[in-house]
Amino acid sequence: MERVYIGLGSNLAEPREQLRGALKALAALPASQLVDVSSLYASDPLGPPDQPRYNNAVAALETALTPLELLDALQAIERAQGRERKAERWGPRTLDLDILLFGDQSIDVPRLKVPHYHLHARAFVLYPLAEVAPDALRLADGRFLADLLAACPFEGLERLSEAL
Repeated sequence: MERVYIGLGSNLAEPREQLRGALKALAALPASQLVDVSSLYASDPLGPPDQPRYNNAVAALETALTPLELLDALQAIERAQGRERKAERWGPRTLDLDILLFGDQSIDVPRLKVPHYHLHARAFVLYPLAEVAPDALRLADGRFLADLLAACPFEGLERLSEAL
């Protein structure tokens, strides 16, 4: 079993409910167990400014799935909740599920990059990740979560609740 951290985001179609539905689907994944979920945060969109704020969280999962099996399962959950992949990056969406970390693995294949390629610069990922990850979490590339947090201010974020 590997400890995996999944970033969750939504800004369409009742975002809080989208994230709750995603957590139920994560808990039902085969050969996996949902072990922790961060608080819920609101964040400003990265892409076009004329879209609603996002709701974000991070889930910790123990899984025996391979990275690509997990990616396929996450994309199936996204589709089941109305996600439509478009050419425009960072646009509004019903659900976005990203593999942030997969154990201590460094993965670089066409479909998947782990650690997530912008993890270090995204407060809406780092702060919820810090709630569910060990204090001394070290990424596969050698960086420590605490150092990433120190370099990424809590700007544009609002903590909405203790849990989903």
